[in-house]
Amino acid sequence: MLLPICILLKSARQKILSDLRFARGLMRLRVLLAALGLLAGLFTAITSQAQQDTTPDAALARLLAEARAAAAAPGGCSKPGIDRLVRILCDKQMRVSVRENYPLFGTREGATRKGYDVDVAQAIARRLAITIEFSRVTPANRIALLAEDRIDLTIATMGHNTQRDGQARFIRPHYYQSQTVLVGPRALAVTDWRDIAGRTICVTIGNGSNAQIVSHGARLMLFDDSGALPERLRDETCTLAAQDDSFFAFHFTDPAFALRQSEKFGFSQVPWGMAVARSGSDRLAAALDLISQIFHRDGVFLDIARTNRIATGFLEAQRDVWQRAACNTAKGNADAACVLPALDTALQATPFAASVTAFERWAEKHTGISLALPMFKTAPAWSLFKAGIVNSLILIAGALAATLGFALLLGAALGSRHRLLRWTTRALTVTMQSSPVVLTLVIGAAIAQTFFAYSSAVALCAAILALGLTNGSNAAQAIAEAMQTLRAERVPMPGNAGLFSAAVSRSATQIVSFLINATKGTPIASFIGAPELLSALTDITAFASGRATTYSLLLIYYLVVVAIVVHLCGKLRAYLEQRQATP
Repeated sequence: MLLPICILLKSARQKILSDLRFARGLMRLRVLLAALGLLAGLFTAITSQAQQDTTPDAALARLLAEARAAAAAPGGCSKPGIDRLVRILCDKQMRVSVRENYPLFGTREGATRKGYDVDVAQAIARRLAITIEFSRVTPANRIALLAEDRIDLTIATMGHNTQRDGQARFIRPHYYQSQTVLVGPRALAVTDWRDIAGRTICVTIGNGSNAQIVSHGARLMLFDDSGALPERLRDETCTLAAQDDSFFAFHFTDPAFALRQSEKFGFSQVPWGMAVARSGSDRLAAALDLISQIFHRDGVFLDIARTNRIATGFLEAQRDVWQRAACNTAKGNADAACVLPALDTALQATPFAASVTAFERWAEKHTGISLALPMFKTAPAWSLFKAGIVNSLILIAGALAATLGFALLLGAALGSRHRLLRWTTRALTVTMQSSPVVLTLVIGAAIAQTFFAYSSAVALCAAILALGLTNGSNAAQAIAEAMQTLRAERVPMPGNAGLFSAAVSRSATQIVSFLINATKGTPIASFIGAPELLSALTDITAFASGRATTYSLLLIYYLVVVAIVVHLCGKLRAYLEQRQATP
């Protein structure tokens, strides 16, 4: 009886021990699983944090925290050479330049500014918790103002090209994109580059496409602001104008403008970039790069564009790009697969460009004078410069010959005894003497273009005739007065030819004066598009830097030319006076 009970108890004990071991194992398994779960959670959190730290948002937060700490440090705002971002945070204000006459992007009515560029600046200011001090900018000075530290940031419809990379630090990614379009009368048959050679095209100073236009043989009529272009097309001062398609998009919403004008063709697709100065703006540029990424990714740029009723195709594509995981990082703006390249506008260099650059550096190092000689460094500029010199010499020689010819012809007519001829010629000379030389040039060009298709040769001929008539009329009056004086003196002369010859000799000083005046007046021919040196240099400075040096060389050139003409005219006067003295 006891034996079965003992066996039963032993069996129960073994089962209990087995259950206990199972429970302990189960407990250990649960603890192990819990530990693994905790580790997995920690790993996920660490990984998530690591991923978050590589986003542009986290990078921007760190950068701004560092800049604010630098601004808050004792004397941090007064330290020399502080980055512009620190200075902006110290002042709680950023100086931004925008256009004022670029519909939909930057306009101003009284104190109110509006447009895509203006709203982008305001969005950046909100992100940085600062205010904006706006200033007006033009294509000609938007980069110069950065270099002079008169502004911190320019948002001014500026295309990012390789030439400008050496002048300003562009923010990447770009905030818009456009191309240049040629606009003109619907009836004008212009379809490609072959149709613009010899034509004058109205452009703005500093437009990146100017070099390309010039390289195809067109002449430029320059304006400081693009706002003048539509009006000049309407009043037919300009036959053709070149500007961004985004600019003309607004004007083509005007039925009257669209009825008369049309887009001829487009070229130079270029991304637009906000820009800061190349020196002293590293932190500011880095912060704006990150903000630009975030604005594309989150559709901020896109919303601003829709508000201002501008085309959104580019911005929609950019939003998709910056939402990709590969681009949505703190280093996305340095990834060639994410950012757009600058438009390659590198111009063919001259064979001696390196020597010219070396001379510029030598001059600055040893004299402190900063020279810029773009006319010697690129093939298009060098070609324009050479042609300008040749055309100027042709114009000067032609003006001298025309002045002397009209002086003799009109002088003989004014001194004639035939009353009808004398009074008809008198009316002509008085008209020419009373008219401003610029007006005479413009009228002469208009008459020439009535009979001949416009070309550089036609403009040169019109200028030669206008300068010759203007100065020749004054010299002719001197000859006629000398003839009257000789008649009054009753000096014996061998016929009318002898009288006229003596009158020419007596008026030699006045004739020479107007010959010199004709030489000095030749640069005015640029007003009607004559391709002389002033026109050529104006075209060069439309797409190259160094305006001060360029026009200083122009002044030296004309000083030398006028000095030579004065010397030669002095010999002519001596010869004529000698003839008068010879019995």
